[in-house]
Amino acid sequence: MPGFNEAFEIRKYPLPREIEPRAALVKVEMAGVCGTDVHLWKGQLPIPRPIILGHETVGVIEKLGEGLHTDWSGKPLRVGDRITWSAGMRCGHCHFCTVFRLPTRCLNRSAYGISFTSDEAPHFSGGYAEFIYLRPGTAIFGVSDVATEAVIGAGCALVTAIHGVERMGISFGDSVVIQGSGPVGLAALAIAKSSGAAKTIVIGGPAARLELSKAFGADHTIDINEFPNAAVRLEMVREHTAGYGADAVIECVGSPEVVSEGFEMCRDGGKYLVLGHYGDAGSAPINPHVITRKQLTVYGSWASEPRHMGHAIEFLRKQGERFPFGQLVSHRFPLDAAFEALQTTSKWASSKSVVVP
Repeated sequence: MPGFNEAFEIRKYPLPREIEPRAALVKVEMAGVCGTDVHLWKGQLPIPRPIILGHETVGVIEKLGEGLHTDWSGKPLRVGDRITWSAGMRCGHCHFCTVFRLPTRCLNRSAYGISFTSDEAPHFSGGYAEFIYLRPGTAIFGVSDVATEAVIGAGCALVTAIHGVERMGISFGDSVVIQGSGPVGLAALAIAKSSGAAKTIVIGGPAARLELSKAFGADHTIDINEFPNAAVRLEMVREHTAGYGADAVIECVGSPEVVSEGFEMCRDGGKYLVLGHYGDAGSAPINPHVITRKQLTVYGSWASEPRHMGHAIEFLRKQGERFPFGQLVSHRFPLDAAFEALQTTSKWASSKSVVVP
């Protein structure tokens, strides 16, 4: 990506001749196109340019640096192993890492596909490429026993949802509304269901995504195209929750205007989680009186930690049949069509677009 709102270009860079200790050179097998990539392309976060996007990636180890013998969970790593990795890296010594215990807000945090310009060596720092160079300290996970499509279909959405629900908490028997039926919404649905939610309502579109929501176990769906009026959607939520509203509402859209609507969908004393706003999509009017009157608890959640990736991999191993994330991969693109893949995602024309170099 040479610049914001610009078409992608194919560029060639030299592969590193030597691999640093505890680093790895990986041949990319598949890279997911995340909704965050669309926000990054639109300039909603200050990132360097030119840049190779892509922070949801599976690949095969080509070379291992000295001292890198095991993955994050302690399992052996060898050349030829299929792996994925946590996109974000923390420093481990700033105030947020050590005192506040908020490593996702590390002052020196960096992330593949977001933080590194491709013009600087080792060049390959994003998934939309033939190779990626994993720097020392990367949290790597072996996935030889998990399908590539499942890992990429879950993508960063699953780790994001695990982190968010961990912060907010869902109790057994809760009613949960999920605003958004894209990958983050489906991941939030899966985590809510497995956390004991008794009733789940997904609001979104288009219809194909809502059908996937039903496959993931949604009890009710509300199509925003069929019901474009917010007041009507609110009444439908109340009808499904005995007139009270939901115990918990999770925002997974990334559009500021849905937040005030979501506040109203909470019952008095309910909880609201803002999960979909990794990029800055702007502001929207909010009436603080609603928060006070309803005595709401509002949570924010940013990115994820390596331990959430570990939980996600284990979740896919154990719950992969119940929640078929692999089925989300609907559109495959070669590397020279990566920009088309991004545009397909931006138009909501796919459940999950992927780049296959």
